[in-house]
Formats: sequence, structure tokens, C-alpha cells
Amino acid sequence: MAAGGAAPLIVHPATAGDLPDLAAVAAATFPLACPPSVTPDNIAAFIAETLSEERFGEYLTDPDRVVLVARDVSITGYAMLIRGVPDDADVQRAVAPRPAMELSKIYVLPDRHGGEAAQALMTAALSTAAESGARCVWLGVNQLNQRAQRFYTKNGFTVSGTKTFRLGTGVEDDYVMVRPVSRPD
Repeated sequence: MAAGGAAPLIVHPATAGDLPDLAAVAAATFPLACPPSVTPDNIAAFIAETLSEERFGEYLTDPDRVVLVARDVSITGYAMLIRGVPDDADVQRAVAPRPAMELSKIYVLPDRHGGEAAQALMTAALSTAAESGARCVWLGVNQLNQRAQRFYTKNGFTVSGTKTFRLGTGVEDDYVMVRPVSRPD
């Protein structure tokens, strides 16, 4: 047990047994990253299409993806890495170092914001990218999500371009942020 009798926080690759909790955490946290202009229908559609238990099951078997979970007693957050850079001209221009890994998702339950879970997930994600041979990690973050931008900047990411992100029937404007990865010797 950690100080005060709380369970210690651990970060590890997600397993099939994590799928129900992982989908529940994803559904609870994704709306927090959306700007107020995004409709509830578009949020619900994205969660159903991308963050369901079934989709996470597919992600766990995809050799180009790594899903990490942070847990103490239960899952408090997760991160997903995807190898490569998509065939999106804006992202191609913004992400020069190759090979690259996308930090596709990193979310923590709202009652854990400001705690150690987000930083532990970021540290594990950067370590995973380095171990995979990536030269950089990149991500897209909504241009209005200043809280996330501050967290990414604190972790060495810099804005290198912009891209759009389809969210249901809407299109959102994102910054592309990139961080070099220190490879293990």
C-alpha cells in the first residue's frame, strides 16, 4: 500500500480483463476533452464507434497499437499509442522525424486530475515509444483544450502544425504537437 493506506498506482499494458472498465473510463473521460460547441450526439457517436468495449478489444489485438492503463484499486486512466503517421497531408508535414508513434489518447478520470496518473501514463507512453525505436511521439489536441496543451508542453511537446479531426458530423481544429524521443542505449 502507498502512503495513507491507498493502493499504489501502477501502469501496465491493458488486458482483455480490463475491457469493461477501460470502455467505461473512456466514455467518462472523452467528453472532457471536447469543446463546448461539440454536440452530445457527436460525442455519443464517437464513443460508440471508437471507444466501445468491442473496439478496445480490437485495439488490444492490433500489433500497431499499445494500450496502457493506470490503476490503483481500479482503472483511473489510459493511454493509447499507434505506430506511424497517417496519410493526412497536414500530419505528414507536421511530423518530420520517423519512425514516429502517435499518442492517440491519454485520459484520466476527472477526480484524478492533478494527481500522479496522467504523468505516470505519459512517462510509460514515452518509454514505450522509445523502446519501439520511435524518434518522436506526436499527438493532436483540440485548439481550445488549453489544459491538455499545458500538460503536453510541460512534457516537452511543441506545436508543429495543425490538422482537422472529424467528430461525428462536426469537424474540429487540432494542433499537432511533437516531442523527440530519447532512445535507450
